[in-house]
Amino acid sequence: MKHKKIIFVCTGNTCRSPMAEAALRAELKKRKIAWYTVQSAGVRATEGNPVNPLAKTVLGEEKLSLSAKFHSRPISEKLLGDAYAVICMEEAQRALLPQRENVTSFLELCGREIPDPYGQGEEVYRATLHAICACMPVIVKKIIPEARG
Repeated sequence: MKHKKIIFVCTGNTCRSPMAEAALRAELKKRKIAWYTVQSAGVRATEGNPVNPLAKTVLGEEKLSLSAKFHSRPISEKLLGDAYAVICMEEAQRALLPQRENVTSFLELCGREIPDPYGQGEEVYRATLHAICACMPVIVKKIIPEARG
């Protein structure tokens, strides 16, 4: 069976979408759901940037991790086409992407957007990660058929 890709999208792909990537991987592992690959990208990302240090800190506090090889990347037509689901942090990002069945958002799935913590303090990053993690069970239930049982 081929892995289905789920891609989280934010602006720069250094804060929110990498945190969501790590959070969903952990949620899928906890539920023993296989056959999904979780990635992230940004609508204005520069290729090759590391995860934001504050995002990395709060992920570590929650025992969530990214690949040591993580680097930012822009969303591309290929990523969009290969994805099972593309989940945007805000409607502003969703508006920049082509209207497709596989493109959705935190607002559509969970009833809330995930504001950008960039340039703010560790507490804001921590609150952002907690908001993302709180949405993961809802996202899993809504987009992964195996979790609806």
